[in-house]
Amino acid sequence: MTTERVNPPGLSPPTGFSHAVVAAGSRVVFLAGQTALDGDGKITGDTLPEQFAQALGNLLTALRAAGGTPADLARVTVYATDVAAYRAHARQLGRIWRESAGRDYPAMAVVEVVRLWDERALVELDGFAVLP
Repeated sequence: MTTERVNPPGLSPPTGFSHAVVAAGSRVVFLAGQTALDGDGKITGDTLPEQFAQALGNLLTALRAAGGTPADLARVTVYATDVAAYRAHARQLGRIWRESAGRDYPAMAVVEVVRLWDERALVELDGFAVLP
């Protein structure tokens, strides 16, 4: 796969995301929403950073099982039950992202939702990747 991160100078500088990602490859992997569920189907972690780390780990596990790597991510959407809390933890969440997925940021959006499927879930991530 080839990717080009596009961050036009006329837009505010991106922090932890890319404004656009141009991806060319032969396979598209659509990744289902992942929360902080462990292998037994139970939500782990009581804090947003703990749940974000688990949800991101789950997303990357699904991606790797499909033959991809974090650099193949073209788009990720983060659904948070409290965007103010997400913003308050932004530095820590960014550090978790970089440690798990590196610095090749996909196009991203953060959306506040009333609740997620599991009432204890604070965050959910979904997305898609383009593989070679």
